[in-house]
Amino acid sequence: MTAPQRAGKRSPAGRLAGLWVVPVVLLGWEFATRAMEHPFFPPPSAIAVRMRELWFTGPPSHLWLNDTALANFPQSLGRLLAGWALAGIAGVALGVALGRSPLLYRFLDPVIQFGRALPPPALLPMFLALFSVGTRMQVATITFGIVWPVLFNAADGARSVEPTHLDTARVFGFSRGQRLLRIVLPSAAPKIFAGLRLSLSLALILMVIAEFFSTEGIGFQLRAAQRAFDLPGVWGAIALLGILGYLLNQGFLLMESRLLAWHAAAKSR
Repeated sequence: MTAPQRAGKRSPAGRLAGLWVVPVVLLGWEFATRAMEHPFFPPPSAIAVRMRELWFTGPPSHLWLNDTALANFPQSLGRLLAGWALAGIAGVALGVALGRSPLLYRFLDPVIQFGRALPPPALLPMFLALFSVGTRMQVATITFGIVWPVLFNAADGARSVEPTHLDTARVFGFSRGQRLLRIVLPSAAPKIFAGLRLSLSLALILMVIAEFFSTEGIGFQLRAAQRAFDLPGVWGAIALLGILGYLLNQGFLLMESRLLAWHAAAKSR
């Protein structure tokens, strides 16, 4: 069983118990930054005060709807998940096709290798010209930048399906679609999930970069704090991104452990 699978199988209480290190790190960070007295490294207590001002100020009835960082949270999360879902669908579909068709792989491999070598931030001007500033440009940037891990993992998983399983399915009269759904995709699922998990962390990075050219979102909030030299606000936005990344990863591990429970049980036999 791999390390991600073991992490996914931990109970919620076990995962929460592992958070004991957080207050230790925060305490050490507090003492270190107060001793340094460096303007670019405010202590966590100052960051927490600024985070409260940015996120939890305003009338109680509009606590989550004022123009603070948390008002940008659902928009950023929606773009991230939309780009991740599109990249997952496109990557799995094309990856499985490449993995099962050597001829298609030979024809498309140069184009795919060229595309994966392009840094997504360098393509932002092209996406801006195509889609202008807005959600479509940001989703396109995220999708293009994170589709490659899913595609290559799906292709590798589809390519490594046991030929005996496919031969047995043919003997039993399975159609091509049935072999795809019942043999190829289940066999490739562990590698597909590995690609999806890697792409999820990349999606968070590209979401921030794409939102630098926006007027809303966590990336815009971070950029605005940088321009205003609001260093506690910058660190507060970074902390929000870290929390979001942690929650997304834990949610994905939980989903993976549920959907691939059959695979873990088969390997433990």
